[in-house]
Amino acid sequence: MATLTAPEHVDPIADAEALRKACQGWGTDEKAIIEIIGHRNAAQRKLIKEAYEQLYGEDLIKLFEKELHGNFEPYDREAVLAHNALKKSEYQVIVEISCLPSAEELLGIKRAYQARYKHSLEEDLLVLLVSVYRHETEESEPKLVEQEAEILKDCIKDKEYTHEEILRILATRSKAQLVSTFFRYEDITETSIAESLDDDKDFVAALKAAIHCIRSPKQYLEQVLTDALMNHGTDEDTLTRVIVTRAEKDLGEIKDLFYQRHSKTLGHVVVKETHWDYETFLVALLGTEED
Repeated sequence: MATLTAPEHVDPIADAEALRKACQGWGTDEKAIIEIIGHRNAAQRKLIKEAYEQLYGEDLIKLFEKELHGNFEPYDREAVLAHNALKKSEYQVIVEISCLPSAEELLGIKRAYQARYKHSLEEDLLVLLVSVYRHETEESEPKLVEQEAEILKDCIKDKEYTHEEILRILATRSKAQLVSTFFRYEDITETSIAESLDDDKDFVAALKAAIHCIRSPKQYLEQVLTDALMNHGTDEDTLTRVIVTRAEKDLGEIKDLFYQRHSKTLGHVVVKETHWDYETFLVALLGTEED
């Protein structure tokens, strides 16, 4: 369930003109920008970008990067997130970008990455999780589930966490197939697969994050938000990443999980931990909450 609220009919030319006005003069009018961008869906934002380029001969994304240090279109935004994560070795971000999107969405991110940085995401990432060949079937194959649960059991028992068979299974099987395999692994070993990965190396931490992300994506993201808001100081980059990328997808369900866990709305905690235009923007993406 999306939380971003957008009017059914908008005028992209009027929006482009309003954004131009907001970015001119002595200071950027962040409130005016938030009022537009915080209430337009991806399709509408694309039309605004096209209208802006036709009217002014300029790239609106580059303008926003200059004025707001932000990104405009989902694929381009996530390509930048991937690039920054690779520079900082932030495996959690890389896992989310690799495991949460559909195959079609991941292909869009990879194309945006190629266009922006002139080389492929695979070349920079050098892991199989960004394979565009992941199957998208919603059903699992019982025989394959049985076989691959046994393969995972043997590899993990021998602590061969980088074994090519583990990478092959995680990179190519559909999410439905993987979830069934994870449950079968638990039946066989009486231990969850994430708990079985007994190592503190970064690769194993990334592997655990990928498994959590595939098995329970909403629960995974609720935990990411909890960590970003309730550990020592607010992690604004992580908070922004999750809210912005999920506002048009499943942020409503993530908000419900957050409330069930903490007996506080996500909006209440965001308002408490953030300030000024940043707070206004996040609250707009979260939708209406009684706080």
